[in-house]
Amino acid sequence: MEEADDKTNPVLERLKFVSIFSANLDEFFMVRVGSLFDVSLISPDETDNKTGMTSSEQLSRIYSVIPGLIKLKNQIYTSLCEDLDSVGIRDLSFDKLNSKEQKYIYKYFRTSVLPIISPIIIGPRHPVPHLVNKALYVTALLKDGKGKSSLGLVPITDALEPYVKIEDTDLSYIRMENIILQWISKLFGAYSVEQTCVISVTRNADISFDSDKFEDGEEDFRSRVMKLLKKRERLSAVRLEIDRKISDSFLSVILKTVNVEKRQIYFDSCPLNMKYVYKMIGDISQSKSAPLMYSPYCPRWPEDISQNYSIIEQIRRKDKLLFYPFDSVEPFIQLLNEAAQRDDVVSVKITIYRLASSSKIARALCRAAENGKEVIVLMELRARFDEANNISWSKLLEEAGCQVIYGIEDYKCHSKICLITMRNKNKMSYITQIGTGNYNEKTNKMYTDLSYITASQTIGEDATSFFRNMLINNLDGDYKELAVSPNGIKKTLSKLIDEQIAKGSDGYICIKANSITEREIIDKLKEASCSGVEVELIIRGICCILPSVPTYTEHISVTSIVGRYLEHARIYCFGRREDAKLYISSADLMTRNLNRRVEIACPIYDSEIRDQLLWILSNQLNDTAKASLMMPDGSYVRKFDNSPVPLESHKVFADLSLHKNTDFTPEKKGFIKRAVSRISKFFLTEKQG
Repeated sequence: MEEADDKTNPVLERLKFVSIFSANLDEFFMVRVGSLFDVSLISPDETDNKTGMTSSEQLSRIYSVIPGLIKLKNQIYTSLCEDLDSVGIRDLSFDKLNSKEQKYIYKYFRTSVLPIISPIIIGPRHPVPHLVNKALYVTALLKDGKGKSSLGLVPITDALEPYVKIEDTDLSYIRMENIILQWISKLFGAYSVEQTCVISVTRNADISFDSDKFEDGEEDFRSRVMKLLKKRERLSAVRLEIDRKISDSFLSVILKTVNVEKRQIYFDSCPLNMKYVYKMIGDISQSKSAPLMYSPYCPRWPEDISQNYSIIEQIRRKDKLLFYPFDSVEPFIQLLNEAAQRDDVVSVKITIYRLASSSKIARALCRAAENGKEVIVLMELRARFDEANNISWSKLLEEAGCQVIYGIEDYKCHSKICLITMRNKNKMSYITQIGTGNYNEKTNKMYTDLSYITASQTIGEDATSFFRNMLINNLDGDYKELAVSPNGIKKTLSKLIDEQIAKGSDGYICIKANSITEREIIDKLKEASCSGVEVELIIRGICCILPSVPTYTEHISVTSIVGRYLEHARIYCFGRREDAKLYISSADLMTRNLNRRVEIACPIYDSEIRDQLLWILSNQLNDTAKASLMMPDGSYVRKFDNSPVPLESHKVFADLSLHKNTDFTPEKKGFIKRAVSRISKFFLTEKQG
């Protein structure tokens, strides 16, 4: 939301950020709020080990915070619409159209909308329809000739365009819900329309794939998942969104149809479903959209990889690291295609969590299988909201001759590993790729991720053991170099933290991840801080450890970076410079990743690649363009210039806020003075006070 409000971002990119925020909030309700509701029914007295709150108490806090977020979003969106209007991009209501445009929209309504829509009246002879998750419904309070109230619904189905471009304009449009609202009074015959609004229901999507949900003798796991996806659509409602304030009588009629509590109702003047934004931007002519978006960036082919020589042979000489989206994914795809053709390649094994809808990687695997290679694909069908896409690809891979397996019961396979095995005179050699992100060419252009490719015999043998263990459901395998959760990564991290604790104030830990929620790791980091170890965390999202709290975490800092690309790489660093032990990993430091998922962390020994990783960490810790510092109370303050606040200054704020009578040293007074000056500048610049 801050990025949407940042006027240094191009105006169409700011619109995308509003859409991303809305989608993230949708998923938060579908997954997090949905799971909390389930827990509140099953284990109402169970408390969370970070907050000490029950699920019901957490829900109360959530519902108290969300209205403020909605209000802020509406303010930002209103301001953004003014900026869009200044460049000719207009989301219009019908009354803003001129007479010619109104005639065009009326003709469109008659010919392209009216034949498709199916108005519904809810009454004794019309049972309550199922309201599809996040679908839009134009809703009317109806009265018959006797004055009796009913509810009318017009579903906006996928068969309807989300908006209509105004004829003879390049950038103006009217959303479908506003078109239907204009003529809704004509849709219900003799009923009079008293009030109208647009509603959207959000449903719990936190389906469980537990084996006890399936009957004995049921078909294979893929069929089970397909059945559960159908169940997801009918799970209970966790939120009702309404696009305007309505009367209590109208609301009471709606609530007879949608079973939600009053605290689950949100009035939101923004479009209730903003998925249309990307299509709308694509419909704008490139000559007009280009100045309103980020300058295009084409991922480069890395300088240290030749395009005219065998990728496999180059990796045998030296390990390679791809840094997406700055580096292209094409070298990895070329590696797979080369493996598909080489006579000495006997097998290709890979874990897949999310694939692009038109995946070159999957097609390379199919080609390898068709060429007689053994291709084993550990496909995670339970990748949330990507289940249907993965089911489709699993069928295509099987048809091409790949052996597709579905992981281990109760443990999602979230690891990113690919193993190419070669045989030369009965001697086996390996090329192993280990990544922090998915094998998805679309997200490889949008997320920052790392892809490490090595010919290390030891790592190749570990990868061989990994796939063998997955095939026999063994989670307790022994590995020489790789750390594999659910049993290995947390143990490895604890050991590495202990090594730094033993160094006291000479110790150093830097961890870059998406989130940190695992209580045992949080406690170990607190222990490290109490021992004087400097701990620098780069956590984009959820962070359940508060930094700079005196006597607990005063040597811990937390930086969050949100910008053009989604920060997604995971790097663990223990120690400084040449003494540092460095890992890349698929795992965030979350309870689910370390305890309930199959994840991999891989050590990095190549000196040049180690320098690259340290360079990434250093740049992010010193970022002043998109970075924010977490405060001891959990709030964030943006860095905003090229001379960031000294690390210790926000620790002093903890002293200042928690121990107001403390006698400060001259050094600390200096830190406070500089920090107050910077933060005052921030508030004045942002007009926040």
